[in-house]
This record gives sequence, C-alpha cells and structure tokens, in this order.
Amino acid sequence: MIRHESRDGVNLVRFDRPDKKNAITGEMYLSLVDGLMSGEADASIGCHLISGSPGAFTAGNDIADFMRYASQGDLSDTPVLKFLSVLARLEKPLVAAVDGLAIGVGTTLLFHCDMVYATPRTVLRTPFVDLGLVPEAGSSLLAPRIMGHPRAFALLCLGDPFTAEAAREAGIVNHVVSEADLETAAFDCASRIAARPREAMALSRRLLRGDRTEVLARMDEEALIFGQRLSSPEAATAFAAFMGKGKE
Repeated sequence: MIRHESRDGVNLVRFDRPDKKNAITGEMYLSLVDGLMSGEADASIGCHLISGSPGAFTAGNDIADFMRYASQGDLSDTPVLKFLSVLARLEKPLVAAVDGLAIGVGTTLLFHCDMVYATPRTVLRTPFVDLGLVPEAGSSLLAPRIMGHPRAFALLCLGDPFTAEAAREAGIVNHVVSEADLETAAFDCASRIAARPREAMALSRRLLRGDRTEVLARMDEEALIFGQRLSSPEAATAFAAFMGKGKE
C-alpha cells in the first residue's frame, strides 16, 4: 500500500495501490507518517521523494474508508490530519514525482513540496466544493500565495482540472517530463539536494518557508470547518451520489 526505502541519501515513499488508483486509506496515511518520520530521524537522509504508480499519483482519500473514521465530525485525531501535520512540519526537503491523476490531497500536498516533477498526462483536481466540503492541507492559504487568487479559486472552489503545463505555469510544478524520464529526473533532483551541505540547506529552506505557525493554524481552521461540513445536507447529498456512482 505504501512502499518505503532509502537510497543514496533519499527517503523514497511511494503510493502503491494501483488497483484503486492509489486512493489513500487511514492505514496508508499512518504508513506515510511512519515513512516520513523515519526519514526525518535518519541522519543519512537528506531529502524525501514521494511518488505514485504509472498513471495515478493518487486519487485522494478512499471515500468509504474516510467516512468510517471521519463520521464523528472531529478530524483532529484522524490519520489524514496526522499525515498533514507531519507534512507541514518536515525539516528535510520534499520532492514529488507525479504521473497521472492527482486528486484532492494528491494536489494539496504538492503545496508543501519543494520541487515537483510531473508528466504531460498529469491532471490536478480538487473537488472539495463539489462534495460539499472545503479545501484542506493549508491549501486555502498556500495556493493563493503560490498561484494567485484567481487560479487558486479555479482550482479549489470551481474544481477546474489543471494539466501539468497549466500547473507549471501556475507555479505548482517545476518541470514537466516524459513518463519514461519521471522517476530518474525526480530522483536525480532529490539526490542533488541530499548531496548539498545539510545544515545550509535546512537553514535556507527554513528561511524560504518562513514561520509555519500561520500554516498550521490555517490547517486547524480548515479541519474544523471540514469536519462540520461532513454532516451538512450538501455533503450528505454529494457523498450519496458519489457512492452511488461507484456501485454502478
């Protein structure tokens, strides 16, 4: 479900549930936490690299699984919030290799990455409003900063799909490369980061990212509203329609 290994100073974390387009379960979120935290604690690691399967980075939350653990409306102690909290607090750089679908959290986690490589067939989409919900992962704060309000509104509120090239123009993606070159290009970047002087890299990254207090506070605010929205009539109707489609 989540594959984890280290090589040449790089902590590799991979979504590996291709039969479900790498939809993320609570168990997978906890495995992601373990994989990232082990990389943070390992002195031999200088960079994290997160990737998915050919054609599917991740389809976002496994909806049925998510509703089981989020039905109480309080998301503060859920696996997804534990993952997002770790993601926002990473001290070591994070590179993403994205091929194909990047839905929901598959898109919003990219706002926490330092370098993002994507393929031409990559599509970013965040259907939060369509599901009666609100953005998460601090994206309501980070997306406007990175791509400007109009593009952030199109992505997060309208749920417009962004191609890899559109995401590159918006500042989410650094490089668009072929499917055949994706893994090599992303790993080469991560290994170059890992080979740099570690302390200077960490301090420089910290200066670029700034104080994380505001981001973490926004994530808490998003989670509170997200939890409230889960019990709203709009969300109930949207989720019932979504689950109905899945049974057809």
